[in-house]
Parts: sequence; C-alpha cells; structure tokens
Amino acid sequence: MLSLVLGLSIFIAVFYCIITEKVPGAWATMIGGLAMSMVGLFNEEEALHAIASRLEILFLLIGMMIIVHLISETGVFQWFAITLAKFVRGEPFLLIVFLAIVTAICSAFLDNVTTILLMAPISILLAGELKLNPFPFVITEIMAANIGGNATLIGDPTQLIIGHESGLGFNEFLFNTSPVAIISMVVLLVNVYFIYGKDFHVSTELKARIMEMNPSRTLKDKKLLKEAGIIFSLVILGFVLNNFINKGLAIISLSGAILLVTIAKRKPADVFKHVEWDTLFFFIGLFMMVLGIEKIHVIDVIGEEMIKLTKGNFQFATYSIMTLSALFTSIIGNVANAATVSKIIDVMAPTFNGVHTDALWWALSFGSCLGGNISILGSATNVVAVGVAGKSGCKIDFVQFLKFGALIAVQTLVIAGIYLKLRYM
Repeated sequence: MLSLVLGLSIFIAVFYCIITEKVPGAWATMIGGLAMSMVGLFNEEEALHAIASRLEILFLLIGMMIIVHLISETGVFQWFAITLAKFVRGEPFLLIVFLAIVTAICSAFLDNVTTILLMAPISILLAGELKLNPFPFVITEIMAANIGGNATLIGDPTQLIIGHESGLGFNEFLFNTSPVAIISMVVLLVNVYFIYGKDFHVSTELKARIMEMNPSRTLKDKKLLKEAGIIFSLVILGFVLNNFINKGLAIISLSGAILLVTIAKRKPADVFKHVEWDTLFFFIGLFMMVLGIEKIHVIDVIGEEMIKLTKGNFQFATYSIMTLSALFTSIIGNVANAATVSKIIDVMAPTFNGVHTDALWWALSFGSCLGGNISILGSATNVVAVGVAGKSGCKIDFVQFLKFGALIAVQTLVIAGIYLKLRYM
C-alpha cells in the first residue's frame, strides 16, 4: 500500500510540475524516475533494462535530429516558405493552405518541434508583411504539425513509442494512419476558411511586397543541401524498405546522420550541441516512471477495469482507448499518454480472441496525435510554437488555443473513429 501511495504521489507531482512549467520537463521526469528508484519501486538493473529496451527510440531520434539540423543550416525551409508565398501571389488563405501542407509533410518525416521552430517565424513574418493577425497562421501550422506527425512511424515521438510497444513497422503506420491524417488536414483547412476567411483581406500594395521578396537569399549552402537531400532520401527509403532489409530504424537513421556529418566535415562537438538532449532525457525519465507505475500494478488495475467496462465489446474498447488517450493527452501530453496507455493495451489485447487488435494501437495513435491539438499541454510542438509566437509578438493564451484546438480535435477524432469502424469493425 505504501509503495502504491509513493508511486502515485511521485507520478502526480511530476506532471503537476510539467503542466505548471515549474520545472523543465526533462528534469521533472528524471527526478520522478530517480525518486521512484530511491524509494524502492525498482532497482538500478531494472531501470537500465527499461531504458535499454527502448534504445531504438532514442538512437532513431538522435540520428534524425542531426540530419534535420544540417538540413536547416542550408536555409531550405525559409526558401520554400517564401517561394510558396510568391507562388500564391500573397493570397492569405492560399498561403495558409500551402504553409500548412508543407508543415504537415515535413512533420511526417522530420522532428515536429524542429519543423515548427523553422516554419512559425516565417509564417509570422509573412503575416506581418500582409498586415494580418498572425494567430490563424500559427495555430493552423501547430494543428498541421500534430496531424502530419500522425501520418508515419517517425512523424511524432508518440508514434515511435507505439511502434516499439506494438511491434508495428513503418509501412503499417504509413498505410493505416496517413489516410486519416490526409482527411484531417482537409477538415482543418475548411475550418480555417470558414472561421478566419472573412479577415483575409489584403491590399494590392501589400501583396506586391511579398512578390518582391527574394527566396534565393535564404539559401546558405547549396552543396550541403544537395548532400543532405540525397542522404535524407536514402534514409527514408531505408525506413520504407526496412521490412525487407531488416537493418532497424535506429541503425538506418544513425548511419545516415554519421555519413552526412562526415561528408559535411562537421566536428562532433559542433553537431552534438544541436541534439535536443532535453527531449532525450525527458524520454529516459519517462521510461523509468512508466516502469515504476507498472511495478505498483496501476496499469494492470486500469487494464482490468477497462476489460470489465468494455465487457468483451471490441468496438467499445477501441473507442474508449481513443477517447481516453485524447483526454489524457490534453492534460499530461501525448508522449506520457502513449507510454502509459500502451501498457494498458498490452493487458487488454490478449482478451480479444480472433479480433484484429491492431485497431487498439491505431486508436492510441489517433488519440495521442490528434488529441494533442486540444490544449497547449497536448504536445511539445504546441508549447514550443506558442513560445516562439510569443517572442515574435503573437501571444496565444490557453483558452484561445483550447477554443480552436478542441474544435479541430473533436472533428478529426470523429473521422478517425469512422475510419476505424469501416476498416476494422
């Protein structure tokens, strides 16, 4: 009983600190994980095993972070954004559409946080040039990043966790989650048009400013861009073909990263300082905390209660997983939700004989990624984007985010539910 109280107290305290931003997320989860070990919920060997069993996630992230950093050095993201603005001749809604699509595509194959860090300032700049409120631009890109991240295994950290726990590969994610992501993007853009379209009135003079911008000035290193483009394409091809070549996503990612830094002649110290160590330590602490929650049997109890509640009704179980995941995500974040609920699915899945239980994992994926749009706390992408926007003069408060984010999340989750019904039930 004492271990149960201690474990839950530490878990709740950690997420209180994360939600209120009293302690940085990386330190909060590390303190929580280490505290669980210090009070005797697990020993060092068990903690190291919990981390080691998920090293594929960490090494895959490190490899992609290095590749994305070197790509960002070339200025290609800014070049693409300005080129799109010129292509649509400064038409605000078309500009939002293309920026959102680019954000979603990049988020499907790159790190979400990096994508939003690159795209948000550009969209705010373009909105400023057109004398428009930057909020519709930024909030649309945030939603697009979370939706795009749902499209592939590598699109969002939650997907990596789900893929590791379920054993589902890159192609399974591509064929099962990308259709919902595509439809969700359409829903997002339709909402933006009807809610904000009436405010998109820009004079001819302001549109002319956009046409005068020179995107070629943003390209800093064309040689590196060519090298990075080739290697990145090979890495993505390796992910797609991994079921056949069986090399592992982490090995493919790290191989591409090391090859690129070698060709680009970068010093290790210069590259490693751009790896998002706070994200990696957040994961390490989270893995230990999930182990602690397992040790006090909270997950087993929740899983058993879910089994009793659903009474063998697979459809109800699937929708319950998706709905609860979305709600939990809006409070504790999608990464913590995916790490926790994946263990609940491990308990529930064996009770459904003769049923395609992969639907439970897709329900978790949709709940975590699409539910990440509900509140600022839903994902790291949201927090980073709101911070970047605030520094650029576009303040987005919790309620303002919630009003639009919840609207999009509910609609896209309904679409995901219909998709699961038609495909698996």
